[in-house]
Amino acid sequence: MFSSTRVYLLAVAVLFLTACSTVSVTTDFDHSASFSQYRTYTLAPGTEKIGLSPSSETALREALRAGLARHGVSETSENADLHVVRHISAQEKVRVYQSSAGVPYRYGRYGMWAGAPYGYTDVSQYTEGTLILDFVDAKTQKLVFRGIGTGTVSDPETNAARIKEVVEKIVQDFPGATKQ
Repeated sequence: MFSSTRVYLLAVAVLFLTACSTVSVTTDFDHSASFSQYRTYTLAPGTEKIGLSPSSETALREALRAGLARHGVSETSENADLHVVRHISAQEKVRVYQSSAGVPYRYGRYGMWAGAPYGYTDVSQYTEGTLILDFVDAKTQKLVFRGIGTGTVSDPETNAARIKEVVEKIVQDFPGATKQ
C-alpha cells in the first residue's frame, strides 16, 4: 500500500518528467486573410544561422507536407500561393527549482529523521530551441500565419521527434478552408 507521501512524490515525478519532454506551441494569424485561396506552398530558405540536422530537416518537411495536405494545401516548386519561411534559434537556459516545504521522512519506529531537509534548490542547465514558421502570401508578401514552437534540444533523434511534434501542432492550427 502506498503512503500519501509516496503517492505525492510519484505524482510530482510524473508531472516533472512529462513537463520536460513536451514542446510549447503558439500560433497567430491574420483574421482578414482569406485562407481558402491558399492551395500550394513552397518551403523558402530559412534565415537561421544554425541549421537543422538531416533527420530534423526531414522531420520538418514531412510533418509540414502531411499537415498542410490535411488542410488542402500541397507543396509545389513553382508559383506557390504561400511561402513558408522558417527561423531557428537555440539559447542556453538555466532552470532553478526551489522547494520551501520538505516532505517528512519517516524511518520505521524511529519517527522523523533529524537531518531531513525542509527545503532544497535544484539548478539545471539546458538548451532551448525555438522554431518559427512564417506563412507569407506569395502575391502580397504579407505575413498571414505564424507558429512558434519551443522545446529542449538534445540528441538528433529526439530533436527530430520534437521538430515533428512542433510542426504538427503548428499546422493543426492553420486556418485552412479544407480540413480532411
